[in-house]
Amino acid sequence: MSGFERRPKRKLASEMNVVPYIDVMLVLLVIFMITAPLLQTGVEVSLPEGSGQIDNKDEAPVVVTVSRDNRLYLSIADDPKQAIARETAVQLLQTSLGNNPTLKVHVAADQGIEYGEVMASIEWLKQVGVTRVGLVTKPVE
Repeated sequence: MSGFERRPKRKLASEMNVVPYIDVMLVLLVIFMITAPLLQTGVEVSLPEGSGQIDNKDEAPVVVTVSRDNRLYLSIADDPKQAIARETAVQLLQTSLGNNPTLKVHVAADQGIEYGEVMASIEWLKQVGVTRVGLVTKPVE
């Protein structure tokens, strides 16, 4: 048995080689650095959809709806929505605010109108005296 030489066993490397992972991470970093500025300027947004909290209080909210053709609809409590002029809406809202100073008004704006029109409606409500305004959105599917 002297013909068989015993070679010393090599110790197994138990460390993980991280070089491939570093390469992948650097490639991903470069990709994100290139695409991040593009996403900020060219994203197409389809609003309004949201997953905010649902307000389930006992009081019936006042809903101001702004249609695509910029008509104003007002729904107070269980009254059906009806197209009205802003002057009439001001009178109705001020009457409702007299009965309930913490009245919450929900704005339901059509997805097709400009963002500036929605903001103009919110500013108009603030001028009337409404302090609590919420936006109505579709739930995310």
